Amino acid sequence: MRCPALPTVPLHQTEETTMVSRLFLLLLGRLADLTRRPPPRRPAGAADRGDVPGWVMITVMTAIVVIALLAVFKQQVLDAVTNAFRTVTGSGG
Repeated sequence: MRCPALPTVPLHQTEETTMVSRLFLLLLGRLADLTRRPPPRRPAGAADRGDVPGWVMITVMTAIVVIALLAVFKQQVLDAVTNAFRTVTGSGG
């Protein structure tokens, strides 16, 4: 099965796309800063609450990947989900 061709993207940048690109890079920079900071010192025996900046970064990055994939493959995802529901409910081929 061949993958569908990716849509063409115009090579010119408008002021809006430049601003979105800068905002995206700023967000990624802030997320990277969260992972570089040393963990706070806790007294011995303190309960471990986990790596909060780590899971926040993973959650945000996962959301970005999902949005990017949906932007490119929206129709294919909708078709696949519709087909899956039809198969499960028995109303399709």
